[in-house]
Amino acid sequence: MPLEKTKYAQAINDEILGKFSLKNRYNFLNNNLTSALSTEEFGFLRQVQRFCLKFEKQNNIKHNSDEDVYDWVPAFGEKGYITRMHPFTECDLNYKEHGLAMDFMRNLAIDMFDPQFAMGGGATVLAINPVHEHHDNVPVRIEALKEMVTGKSPGAILITEPERGSDAVHQLTTCDEQPDGSFLLNGTKIFSTNAPKSRWLVGYATAEQNNGNTMAQFLINTSWDGVNVERVYIPWVPKLFLGKETLTNARVPKEYILGPVGKGREHLFEGLVPERIAIAVMSISQCWGSLAHAVIYANLRKQFDKLILLFQGVGFLLTDLWARVTNVTLGLLKFCELFDEKMEKFGGELPPNIAQVMVASASQLKYHATMLSKDVCYECANSMGGAGLCDNTLMHDYLNISRIQEIVGGSRQIQQYIMSMSLRQLYKMSV
Repeated sequence: MPLEKTKYAQAINDEILGKFSLKNRYNFLNNNLTSALSTEEFGFLRQVQRFCLKFEKQNNIKHNSDEDVYDWVPAFGEKGYITRMHPFTECDLNYKEHGLAMDFMRNLAIDMFDPQFAMGGGATVLAINPVHEHHDNVPVRIEALKEMVTGKSPGAILITEPERGSDAVHQLTTCDEQPDGSFLLNGTKIFSTNAPKSRWLVGYATAEQNNGNTMAQFLINTSWDGVNVERVYIPWVPKLFLGKETLTNARVPKEYILGPVGKGREHLFEGLVPERIAIAVMSISQCWGSLAHAVIYANLRKQFDKLILLFQGVGFLLTDLWARVTNVTLGLLKFCELFDEKMEKFGGELPPNIAQVMVASASQLKYHATMLSKDVCYECANSMGGAGLCDNTLMHDYLNISRIQEIVGGSRQIQQYIMSMSLRQLYKMSV
């Protein structure tokens, strides 16, 4: 489906529209976070912001509906701004600023630049992480990893199936081992962000349908025979390309097997903590982006000859949202810093007892941050009236994208189920 190229009228006057500049919105974010961030965190945040400001100006980006966000991927990849989860020494990149907290900073800057672009980058990271963990120094895997990290190609992860939804364990896609050690994949995946634009996919399949204990993990090239990728159009994120992937005797050579049969489930679950924290980070970044718009607008827009910020219905609403967003941001930042600290202390592999607690915490943060994003983005847009709903600003993107964050990465109900099982386990450990 081609990108829409209709040009609509300007609904917001020049004075107010000019105040919504990316620079001003960054200033609002920075003034809120400067006391909470370490010198290193704030320095990296500003570094990514400066790049975004320069990139937006040089390329005359207006964030209109006809702009292709995938055109921006190579430039951000070249600067190392697709992900900072790891140093990627195996790719000869050696990023100095890396870890979950630094990736939080990267996402804060990029999401305020363009939330749909940031979400696409987040989906690439979901494909990068398992290849990073299981490349085993195999050249073709490292080549694929470097292409995704450096922006040569977006990446996508294939978990969700049309008949399985958030149930990631009981998959219907099958993998049949061949005499030469390769596998034939058959089945259908869906809602895979970036897949129609990606060269590399990370997919899961089972040797026996519905048996998670027989799951395997694969690196897949979309150019291979038997791999058919179609676009699923999601109106709330019109610039993102989500895929439906039909695998028909798609042969995966043995050097592309990231996890053999019986290991796929373990590999799938080890990525849940950074995946869900990444979604929480995107959600809280969307909160800051929408708050920046609403606060700027409320300090400029007059109604009944009075700034609307001074009406309690608007001012008190924004202070409530501001307090909630600040508190969740601080909690999320603390989790990221602790995760980085524990990973360094234990050589990159968390002890089971710590990992179990962090799985529950990641679900809690994903659950809370996505619900908060839905509320904050809606209320901020509502406080701006028609200006919050038209396409003159990024507010419509924030409003739309916040509606799907509760679903991606495991629905709200799945997070509640995981948390309830964690409560059961904590009870057994305590009594």
